[in-house]
Amino acid sequence: MVRTELTAWLLMIGSAILGAMTTVLFTGCQPSVALAVAPDVATQVSSPASSQSSPEVTEFVLPEVIMTEGKEWPQWGGTRVRNNVPNVKNLPESWNIGKFDRRTGDWDGSKAENIRWFAELGSQTYGNPVVAGGRVFVGTNNGGGYLKRYPNQTDLGCLLAFDQSNGDFLWQHSSEKLITGRVHDWPLQGICCAPLVEGERLWFVTSRGEVRCLDTEGFYDGEDDGAVQGEVARVGDLMDGADGDAFEESLASLNKGELSDALRKILTDAGSEAGSDVKVATVTENKVWNATGTFGGVERTLSIKQIGPRISIFKSLGVHDKQDADVIWVFNMMDELGVSQHNMCACSVTSYGDLLFVNTSNGLDESHINLPAPDAPSFICMDKNTGEVLWTDGSPGSNILHGQWSSPSIEVLGGVPQVMFCGGDGILYSFKASRGQDGKPELLWQFDCNPKTSKWVLGGEGTRNNLIATPVAYEGRVYIAVGQDPEHGEGEGHLWCIDPTKRGDVSPQLAVKMEDKSRTPIKHKRTQAVEPELGEAAVDNPNSAVLWHYSLADQNDDGEIDFEEEMHRSCGTVAIKDDVLYIADFSGLLHCLDANGTPDGQAVVHFTYDMFAQSWGSPLISDGKVYIGDEDGDVCVFEFGPENNEPIEEINMGSSVYSTPVAADETIFISTKDKLFAIGLPK
Repeated sequence: MVRTELTAWLLMIGSAILGAMTTVLFTGCQPSVALAVAPDVATQVSSPASSQSSPEVTEFVLPEVIMTEGKEWPQWGGTRVRNNVPNVKNLPESWNIGKFDRRTGDWDGSKAENIRWFAELGSQTYGNPVVAGGRVFVGTNNGGGYLKRYPNQTDLGCLLAFDQSNGDFLWQHSSEKLITGRVHDWPLQGICCAPLVEGERLWFVTSRGEVRCLDTEGFYDGEDDGAVQGEVARVGDLMDGADGDAFEESLASLNKGELSDALRKILTDAGSEAGSDVKVATVTENKVWNATGTFGGVERTLSIKQIGPRISIFKSLGVHDKQDADVIWVFNMMDELGVSQHNMCACSVTSYGDLLFVNTSNGLDESHINLPAPDAPSFICMDKNTGEVLWTDGSPGSNILHGQWSSPSIEVLGGVPQVMFCGGDGILYSFKASRGQDGKPELLWQFDCNPKTSKWVLGGEGTRNNLIATPVAYEGRVYIAVGQDPEHGEGEGHLWCIDPTKRGDVSPQLAVKMEDKSRTPIKHKRTQAVEPELGEAAVDNPNSAVLWHYSLADQNDDGEIDFEEEMHRSCGTVAIKDDVLYIADFSGLLHCLDANGTPDGQAVVHFTYDMFAQSWGSPLISDGKVYIGDEDGDVCVFEFGPENNEPIEEINMGSSVYSTPVAADETIFISTKDKLFAIGLPK
């Protein structure tokens, strides 16, 4: 159950600075969880058990940076600031995963080094691990086949929970694929986001376009918590024509009040073997039946339905279903908001007090031209306790280039709590992180991350890009890189450092029409903001928020720009420590820069390193080292610092590393394409 008592504890700020002790109240959280909300802000959080929300979120900005103990990493990027720089010590700089038999999957660990444990994931994994409350959570597909009722041939989106100490499987949330297919729910991609965990509650976005809140303890606490009680789940199906006359025989048996041998076998295979006491009652002849009795040793009533060419068996999940997730509430963005996500939903949500922020992933259809839901919101704010939508925003409108797969970040900047959203039009938007007014947010600023003359070309051949990375706040500045769907290949990229204290349109340039010596502003256009042949021009914006920009840098001063001297498209998010910034691009280059740039807006590049394989993920900086993975399955380990331009180790993980390494409790957690590894020095 969620703890609702108020836990008061003291933070010693230092008598030399304050001359006193500062008391900060946290509700429903252990101290380490509460402090992980942000590195320099302590937040007063209302109890997740409460259905009441305060009208405004209260922030107590402390004069010193509060660092977590490094025990947990409870969301993508660790905190709502999204800077993957945990305060974790005693991490290894080398390891060996041993050998896996490609045919049987058997592990030979005789030469393994610094591997605490590993767990099987699905066949394709893009989700990043999250570590909180003694558990590790990761999104994947159903290739692991952990639930008997869903064998690994069944395509699902899965959120898996493992025991942090030993990697034992605990429970799984299962999202069946949408019948609309790959336009909304791409085959085998699974859950591509990382969840948010606070105390005993977890929030994530499913592949079906739902925002869900779960109990991190699952049903192990012996309770079915929340508003969703007895969630209906599929046990199995019998297909017409799949097994001779079994389908017709089963219909006849059900109408007689009996279970056929074929249906009993389905139940047995799903771990719900039917006892001898089962009674079948017809609800609608040839359509719906109830079967009451003992199934898998549990007394329950199953619902059996003929749906087209199949007979499907369903059960209501409860405290006996330990390996299934306990759902608190569900909000379906497709049904409730008319959202039409492109291929998948991939937002890793974050929170600010009681507020939950979600990118809806609204996008194009399979033609990559039409926008089915131009009026659907792209960004929403919810009450994290109840699932109520507080405000929506559709700023990208009909200018969405492809999909919207980024995740929001939050920081108090210029004294104002700002939530930053990467629009599908290539524009970074900042809103006040509040409950809004009349269902609408307060827009603070917007920044076009593409040059105005850049052009979107179907298939990725153009120079105009999406925003797939997550914005990062560091020392009062915001950092964001541009990129595209990895299937679109490599291309021109940009990395921006932005001043978030300005307001309005703070883009580097403005789009204008040159008419009679005047410059008439023009509305933003989807594929190309400025077309010179139409008498349009890009002019410098006097209100620009650019602090510095990186696209090209002649590092060797030979007058030519080499491949290694370019910033390419990136799916990755920056990581910054002590003013040293690292980011990987999709061409496989790790770039190391000065986070401050120069006073005249130039980027300062320390080095680039070619990993010779595409990189989808982001760096981890911790314990004086930098870790970054690539599509070949290699993890490069660098000693932290601008002078360390060669890796000290390059370790192969056995399969592609699409995700980002994370660290907590003296352990590195890496999800490869098909496995989750916990890596640490011997204790």
